[in-house]
Amino acid sequence: MPIGGVAEVGTVTTSYNISGLPGLVDLPTAEVAPDGEFVLSFGSFGPHARGAMTFQATPRITASFRYTKMRDFGGGGAYDYFDRSFDVRFRLLNESKYLPAVSVGLNDFIGTGVYSSEYVVATKSFLDNRLRVTGGLGWGRLGSRDPIGSLSGVRPPWDYGEGGTLSASQWFKGDFAPFGGLSYQVNDKLTFKAEYSSDAYLRESEVGIVELNSPLNFMVDYKWSQTTNLSLFYLYGDMIGGQLTFSFNPKRPASRTGFEAAPLPVKPRAATGWDKEWINDASNKSDLQKILADAFAKDGQRLQGMALTSTDVEIQIQNKKYNSPAQAVGRAARLLTRVMPPSVGVFRITLVDNGVPMSTVVARRSDIEALEHSSANEIFERAQIVEANASNDEMVLTPGEYPKFSWAITPYAELSLFDPDNPIRSEFGIRASAKYEITPGFVLSGAVAQSIWGDVGVGEASPSLLQPVRSHRLIYARDGDPAIEHLTASWYTRLGKNMYGRVTAGYLEPMFGGVSAEVLWKPVDSRLALGAEVNWVKQRDYNQLFGFQDYSVATGHLSAYYDLGSGFGATVHAGRYLVGDWGATFALDRKFDNGWEVGAFATFTDVSAEQFGEGSFDKGIHVTIPLEWALGQPSRGKSVTKIHSLSRDGGARLDVDGRLYDWVSDGHGDALASRWGKFWR
Repeated sequence: MPIGGVAEVGTVTTSYNISGLPGLVDLPTAEVAPDGEFVLSFGSFGPHARGAMTFQATPRITASFRYTKMRDFGGGGAYDYFDRSFDVRFRLLNESKYLPAVSVGLNDFIGTGVYSSEYVVATKSFLDNRLRVTGGLGWGRLGSRDPIGSLSGVRPPWDYGEGGTLSASQWFKGDFAPFGGLSYQVNDKLTFKAEYSSDAYLRESEVGIVELNSPLNFMVDYKWSQTTNLSLFYLYGDMIGGQLTFSFNPKRPASRTGFEAAPLPVKPRAATGWDKEWINDASNKSDLQKILADAFAKDGQRLQGMALTSTDVEIQIQNKKYNSPAQAVGRAARLLTRVMPPSVGVFRITLVDNGVPMSTVVARRSDIEALEHSSANEIFERAQIVEANASNDEMVLTPGEYPKFSWAITPYAELSLFDPDNPIRSEFGIRASAKYEITPGFVLSGAVAQSIWGDVGVGEASPSLLQPVRSHRLIYARDGDPAIEHLTASWYTRLGKNMYGRVTAGYLEPMFGGVSAEVLWKPVDSRLALGAEVNWVKQRDYNQLFGFQDYSVATGHLSAYYDLGSGFGATVHAGRYLVGDWGATFALDRKFDNGWEVGAFATFTDVSAEQFGEGSFDKGIHVTIPLEWALGQPSRGKSVTKIHSLSRDGGARLDVDGRLYDWVSDGHGDALASRWGKFWR
């Protein structure tokens, strides 16, 4: 069974509690969100301000990251306290006719333990699913009001040290207490909730920022739109508050799709006249290539090269427009039926990126002609996806394709999170970028940024016991205005069967410059890929222009990538990091067929928790949203957001553009197959 199972889960909700999880008011339920749902919530109540990011990673697993501010936590306005916490929930049992849904969860299971709690909870629905009744037992914070028993004796105290470590020694230990509540959905927009809470808010009460007068909480939840909920609540007889919740689902486009111009129809061949004599006139090949190149340009693609015989054609195309590589291939097949002479009966369409051939779709022209109005599955069953021929001697580059110069001036926005002195910083500016493709695989590129407004560079840099390879980000932001973000020469190539190579030299990223070399083994139809990277880099001056500081380091990693199925992928990078520490980064990602990707990573090295500082080790979350999903227009663009719990120096990896797996995998069999449904679009 794939990760998390594929059972029909039931008890699905789109209403969230004040922790950003499917729940009642301040308590969890056994409900889950729709599979793949991604939720952002922002709320305030009493002295608390809270933001959360929640992901329904599988039909059974819910994961959440929460950031909380508590005003005057030190008492008398001494200081504000900021807390980062991670929650996870697992659906043990789906609701049935007679049995409730049952879930088990861990709150703040890796961190300071301020919100540390565990629970087992059951939810049953009635009245055509409008009324839902919940009951459960909680430990930790959720066992702090009127406990009814104890498990494994006294709950051991939690010494969180620098934070960021598992509190496993406490899980399901000590006092436990009951909690419960109900929710009633009046209509498609309005839901009322009420609960009895087992959280006594002991720490907040001790410092005098909360006074609990009642264990009862109430909420009114209003579904403002398909993606937005507004919640108002009354908590513990002492606090009122509100929350905005925004939900997105990769399976549900934010905008209607299909706004692109319709492809040209397939042009069937005549029944006769399939002679091959035309191949004897060399000018015919060049004329056909020019006609085809012009047609591809109008469709937003590039014809890099063509190899033509009287019966077969291979074209190398650079897909510059379509998020689905299968859509680019399908449109190429249509164009070939309109341009190629009737005797050409086999189409080989090779996807190229960074000038490097990756995979080839082989299709018979007769199948293209016969199946145009059939489902994409039928042509998929007849076509083949094979490794691209890296050294086709007959391949002729399209005249005028190289060298190629392109440039752009665009706005940019940067967000910096979780600085205790200023948890949310932002910056807006203008970025000028340019690319010069000299030959296939040899690229010069650069980008310069000018800040217009922002406070990312305001304040003091975090102190560090290590070489400040990342912790001085604030100084780079302050002094680098304007800044050369990168200025590089890159060479991409095929090294042999299933082998790819890259060499990049120059100012590789805002903080480091030098030389980076990489090799990747990735068969076109394999779930496994292996890579190796070695770098020699030197730290750049804070102004991010042309100078360097004294610090230099050799760094590199061995990498393994594995497709676990059902959209999940696991990655391990093991090697040496920027401060000379040795260790490994582990990542788990879920990638949807439309290009959405959500993942988490953690890095462990020989840097101790004390040397690393707050957080103990590097960890974070990343979210990739394809612009085509958001805008409804064809685009290969994407928005990539990376959230580190803190920017520290231990476990810091070089950030170099064009790493091989990032783009090679998008041009291979899995990416083609998963998005094949757009072949005829």
